[in-house]
Amino acid sequence: MAIGEINIIPIGTKSPSLSRFIAKALKVLESSGLKFEITSMGTIVEGELEQIFDIAGKMHNALFQEGVLRVVTTVKVDERRDKSLTMEEKVVSVRERLNAKI
Repeated sequence: MAIGEINIIPIGTKSPSLSRFIAKALKVLESSGLKFEITSMGTIVEGELEQIFDIAGKMHNALFQEGVLRVVTTVKVDERRDKSLTMEEKVVSVRERLNAKI
């Protein structure tokens, strides 16, 4: 299992507002069935490594279908093979350390 962060930036859209394009990309992700979490600066996705790369490409291409002429997509991946890794477990681990007495 891997966790990925996908950030898609449509360029040259004639408007500084990008939310309609991001929503289009997120509809593609939504239809994939992968678990995801939207943040203000990107989207976190949980799945197999190949699934994350595949969906990032589909989200990227969806914006060209909307008439965007240039799209910049970045993908960060965290994959552990020694134990299970989920979005929630990563957050819980940090929160526990924040609450620990030093």
